[in-house]
Amino acid sequence: MHPRLFLLLLALTVAACQNPEQQPAADQAKPLPAPATGGNERTLQVETVTLRPEPFTEFVQLTGSVISMNDATLSAETAGTIVNITPLGTRARQGDVVVRLDDRLVRSALEQARAAARAAEAAFKLADQTFNRQERLFADSIISSLEFENVTAQRDQAAAALAQAQAAVASAERQLEFSAVKAPFDGTIEEHMIDPGEQVAPGAALLRIVNTEFVRVRAGVPETYANDISEGTPVQVRFRAYGGDVRDAKATFVGSVIDPGSRTFTVEIELDNRDGVLKPEMIADVLLTRATYEDQVVVPQNSILRDESGYTVYVVEDGRAVLKTIEPGPTESGRTLISSGLAPGEQLIVSGQTNVTTGDAVRISNRGN
Repeated sequence: MHPRLFLLLLALTVAACQNPEQQPAADQAKPLPAPATGGNERTLQVETVTLRPEPFTEFVQLTGSVISMNDATLSAETAGTIVNITPLGTRARQGDVVVRLDDRLVRSALEQARAAARAAEAAFKLADQTFNRQERLFADSIISSLEFENVTAQRDQAAAALAQAQAAVASAERQLEFSAVKAPFDGTIEEHMIDPGEQVAPGAALLRIVNTEFVRVRAGVPETYANDISEGTPVQVRFRAYGGDVRDAKATFVGSVIDPGSRTFTVEIELDNRDGVLKPEMIADVLLTRATYEDQVVVPQNSILRDESGYTVYVVEDGRAVLKTIEPGPTESGRTLISSGLAPGEQLIVSGQTNVTTGDAVRISNRGN
């Protein structure tokens, strides 16, 4: 046999007779990897607040405007020429003459009416004396019924003429009063519609007088709240023009009619303005109190999550995030009242809630703690 062939057969015989336990470790089965342990679980940092019962006020937010309680445009009640008008900005007292018309013709007519009234009065006195004498004669049958009837008619005519003359005097006096237009209330002259020397007719606008010591804020309230707002409802008012403090007041008028165009009803709030800060037509932000609640669960609005199934929040229980379904109520100034789903004492996640899922381990790291 060839030496090389012999060596090959010898090597194969030796390999077949070896013990499997003596095979190299590289040829044995590899062990399965060990399962992961809890030491690799993620822990997320969150911020929480502990829920406690607190009051909550629901408001109706409106935009209104300031109107003056006393704002009048005075008109002429008789024809005439303007001879004097109170300057703009003048403070007038009730009863002060603010516009004067030329009254010379009116005074002349008044004198004529008074003279006619004096003549009518004298004629009546004569007719009355005649009637009294003739009445006694008629009672004694000295004059006839026809004569007495004539005397009676003369007295009645004189009485009617006197009444007519007195009415003419009253009318002329009234026309004289109309020539002096007086302020109906204390106020400031805000606008002129005419100038001295102009001829005016009855009904022509003369000037505008305004009193702003007390003003009203008027706003339209959606009809949805018709059953929630009444006279005396608490109100907060803030004015954009000067950024002043919020003024607390009450609704002094609540309309009972719905405007068909805007579907709103009118509400008015009376305010003291003796400092003169508020001006008519100024814009106001109005908060009408719709309802007040006590001992409620209230959460920050941004802590609430919403998806197709509804509203949820995360709370912390035993160091882990737990998802809870809630029913939110009204929201005011970034705070939401929770109608159901949460209870006082729970730890609500208010920061980091968008990063956690139910069961995640969390580490609470509140600001200031």
